[in-house]
Order: sequence, then structure tokens, then C-alpha cells
Amino acid sequence: MSLEVLSWSRGRKRLTVIVSDVLLSLVATWIAFSLRLDTLHVPSLIQARIYLIAPLLAIPIFVRLGLYRAIFRYTGQAALVATAKAIGIYALLLSLVLFGTQWEMVPRSLGLLQPLVFLILVGASRAFARFWLAGLEKYSDAGHSKRLLIFGAGTAGVQTAVAMAVSRQFHLVGFVDDDPAKVGRSINGVLVGSAQDLARRVKDEYITGVLLAMPSASRQRRLAVVQSLKSLPVHVQTLPSLHDLATGRVTVQDFRELDIEDLLGRDPVPPQPDLMAADTRDKVVMVTGAGGSIGSELCRCIVLQRPKRVLLVDHSEYGLYRIHQELDALCREHALEVVLTPLLASVNHAERLRALCASYRPHTVYHAAAYKHVPLVESNPGEGVLNNVFGTLNMAMAARDYGVQRFVLVSTDKAVRPTNIMGATKRMAELALQALAAQSQTTLFSMVRFGNVLGSSGSVVPLFRQQLASGGPLTVTHPDVTRYFMTIPEAAQLVLQAGAMGQGGDVFVLDMGEPVKIVDLAERMVQLSRLSVRDQANPQGDIEIVFTGLRPGEKLFEELLIGDHPQPTQHPRILKAQEDYLPWQALEPYLLALQVAAQANDEAHIRSILAQCVQGFSASQVNNRHD
Repeated sequence: MSLEVLSWSRGRKRLTVIVSDVLLSLVATWIAFSLRLDTLHVPSLIQARIYLIAPLLAIPIFVRLGLYRAIFRYTGQAALVATAKAIGIYALLLSLVLFGTQWEMVPRSLGLLQPLVFLILVGASRAFARFWLAGLEKYSDAGHSKRLLIFGAGTAGVQTAVAMAVSRQFHLVGFVDDDPAKVGRSINGVLVGSAQDLARRVKDEYITGVLLAMPSASRQRRLAVVQSLKSLPVHVQTLPSLHDLATGRVTVQDFRELDIEDLLGRDPVPPQPDLMAADTRDKVVMVTGAGGSIGSELCRCIVLQRPKRVLLVDHSEYGLYRIHQELDALCREHALEVVLTPLLASVNHAERLRALCASYRPHTVYHAAAYKHVPLVESNPGEGVLNNVFGTLNMAMAARDYGVQRFVLVSTDKAVRPTNIMGATKRMAELALQALAAQSQTTLFSMVRFGNVLGSSGSVVPLFRQQLASGGPLTVTHPDVTRYFMTIPEAAQLVLQAGAMGQGGDVFVLDMGEPVKIVDLAERMVQLSRLSVRDQANPQGDIEIVFTGLRPGEKLFEELLIGDHPQPTQHPRILKAQEDYLPWQALEPYLLALQVAAQANDEAHIRSILAQCVQGFSASQVNNRHD
């Protein structure tokens, strides 16, 4: 019966409180008479009128002042003040009645004594109801709601606890912190426990979730905490960054699921505003591959730097339409006076690119158009060469001939000692730009090389998400395969900043920290989905991880540098590589031969030419694709 009170309708609860106040007014009248007459009161017929008048005066005043709109579980000082005000008005009216009627055997002092007793009784009833209902709710929550521990007893943790108390969606069991100075302390009556005791508390206190209230902690620290929770049967959520919590208030709507970006173990590279705006502010900027994952993020970053015009170049009609609509909305949202020009074009059509450069005269070109799926390019080597090598060359020569000041190529770590055609084509594109840079008197050519991008169309993360949605298994090529990872915003910011530092022929790389094992990434994504890995140690798990073997041209480990001793730049996390290249006169014959081979899709000849130019690539590598 007690728990059923929580599910009563508001009308039923309000009627119950009104009846309770009527009874309390009668009790207060009896107590006032007994105190004034110094004996247990037995009312006479005339005195009984006061028992009738008291609730008839009090209840309308309570209704008028909104006392029955309050919810007892959340009443506080404001509600008590409103109650005192209502009873003060009631006392005034009751005194006027008593002084006006002057009934015999009814003391006039009852006009003050009865309201005072009534106030004490009503206040006590409200306090009792508040704690009683809160206790019922806590008991109910213990059986039905999420029982949470907050990891982090700082300001964000305390604000989170307040938000949880208001929302009633969660039951806070306690805090956890690894600061010995905080362990053992109490925050609003909730104990702060040690992080070392977390596993025991999860088991003994039936914890269902842990909320990471650590918005200022580094990714490395957050990753360490998440790893410590890996074996525990709890749902892990987190708060956004300090930037996202800048309002100073935390609500339960701020609680979010851990994303794979939270598990990189490396803090994002902070952008430098002067470098971000150097080649974009008030300029005409062209982005090729604008509808792709990297190109579209480049466009978002560029638009926020307030260029004069952004030329969106892509051969995909849908991709171009989508990014144009998104950027148009972004400009309206931020009141940006940026001209957006969507241009359907393929980088394989040299004349179309030259016409665009002649018409719009861009100051900066960011070339992100490329085929980047290793197996697909391995199966289609001719198209890979034509797009990645000669598409880049077409755009670079058009930029040079029409006065573009900066040309920035988006490259990849797979261009370093490549074992696949895709990587070899990207390195060949780098060689072509390095050779052009040595000759160019106007355009500054530079290349930006980075690792895998989380969430891009070529990343393993979308594949894992699709496989998880299908119930698994997750496919990993080899237990030891590792890759460098970064987020899409990091990649775009790196391209803008590194390009601004280019002096001609530069190859920039990002200090990306430690590489990540793909199998570890797969396990983390399973955990983020609130599932478990099925393996020998846990045969009842949800998702299996299957090793399929390295694909044609795939390496166990990727590299970012061909040469040694990279040079620092003005950005602490961007390095400049020292890469050898062929001068244009030596490279041009290879390019001409490669173009003929690519147009004929002569794979053997393509591999032979690439092997002669690209360090680390072998023409004799076996292509094991299944046609």
C-alpha cells in the first residue's frame, strides 16, 4: 500500500492533503482550547462553531495561495514561507471573527493560539510527508532505478548529484574518487569511497552504472578509469567536456554514452587560431572531395573562419548537396556572410578543374578527393592511379597555372613504405607535388599525412558499428594489427594549420601518440554497446571477435615517417618530415608511363612503375583478391 502512494494521481494526492489539513485544523482547535482552558477540552455547542469555522476559513486560503500545488518531495524553505503566510492571513480572519461575534466560552486569544498550533501541525505534516515519500521513492528506486556511483567527487560530481536528486531517474549510491584527501568525506550525506574499492561496491551494493564526472581529466586518465571498469558488469556513462558544461549547470540530459573518441587515450590536438585562419579568413577557398568525411569536416572548419567564398568540389551529387545544405544552415546559425558555391566536378577532368580555377581564382586549395579503401583500390589499380595520382596532378597544375597561393594535399600514413597500391598511389601523389614545389615560383605545395580517422568512410569504426547492429561477429584481420587514430575534427584542423606553415614541398605529420590495437578497439566498442565479448573466458558473451587474416596489401603496423629526424614546427604536435623525392625531369617519364598503364589497367606494369618510384613498395607482391 505504501509504494502505491507514489503512483496515485495528482487529484487523489491533493484531496488527501486537503482532508489531512481539515483534520489538523480540528486537532489544532482542540489543542488550543485545552491549552487555554488548562484542561482536556470537551466542546460545547457554541464552541463547536469554531471547529467548523476553522477549516472553512483555512482551506480556501490555502487553495488561493497555491499550497496544494506543491509537491511534498521537493518542498523547501519557499513552501514553508508560503504556508506561514497563509496561516498568518487565516489568523487575522479568525481573530476578526472571534472579536466580532464575542461568543461566550470562546476565548478571544484563541485567534492567535489556534493558528500558531495549526502552523506547527501543518509544518510538521509537510516535513513528515516529504521524508516519508522520499524514503518510499528511495526504496522503490533501489529495486527499479539505476543504482549509480559517481566517479569524481569534484565540482562536476557534486552538480551531477544535485541533478540526479531533482530528476529521480537515478539512485545515487555514492561517490568514488582516487584522491586520498576526498576519500571518507561526505558530500550532502553521500559518502566518498576509494577507487580501489570500486569492484567490491559494485558487487555488494548492486551497482548498475558508473558516471564519469571528470570533464577536465585527460583522455589518458579517462581511458585508464574505463579500463579499470572493463571487467565490471556496469553501464558506463560520462559528462561532456568543460567547454560543453560552460553554463555551470549539470542536468541528467548532459549524461551521455561513452563514444569511441573517449577511448583514444590521447588528448586532442588544440588548434591555434592564427594558423586556422591564415589561409582562409576573407579568402576564396576550394575544397575537393567536399562531400567526403574529411572534406566535409574541412568545409565546416573553413566556414567558421569566415572566408569570402568556399568552392565545394565533388563528383557525388548527393554528397555535394548534403554538405551544401549543412553549411548553409551553419552560416545562418552563426550569421556568417560566406558565399557557398557547390561545383560538380571530377578531379580526373583536367579542363573542368582549370575552368573552375580560371573563373573563381581561389587563394587556397585543399585537395581531399581520393580513393582510400585499400582492398577496393587493390582490386581496381588503374582507377586508383588515375584518381589518386593524376587527379591530384590535374588539380595541382590547374592551381599552379591560375595563381593559387597554397595547395594542401590530404595524405595518409599508408604512403609510408606502402605494401598496397592505395598507399603507393598516395606516395606517388606526394612525389609529384614535391617535384612541382621545387619548380613553382607562385604556388606553395604541401602535404599533410596522418593516420586513420574515426568515423570516416574508410575507418574500421563504421564497419564495427554495422557488425554490432547485425549481432556480430566483429571481424579483425589479425590479433596484432595496430593503427594510429585521430578524430575527424582533429584531422581537419591539422590540415588547415599545417598547410598554413608550408613553405613549399613540405610533408607534415602529426604526433599521434601510441598506436591502438584494432582488437582492443573492437573490444571497447562491444563494451560501449553494453554488450560482452564472447570468447573462451566468457563463452556466454554476446559478440564474438573473429580474425580473418590480413587482406592483400595490408600491414600489421603503419608508419608516419619514411626518413628519420623529423623537424619541430611552431605547433607542438605537428612535425615536418624530411622526405627524399625525384626532381620533375626524372619523375615525369615515370608519370607518363604510369598514366598509359593506368588507362589500360595493366596491373603488372602499374606495380612495376610504382615500385621504381615509391620506397618500400614491391612489384612482386602477390595480390590475393578473389574475382
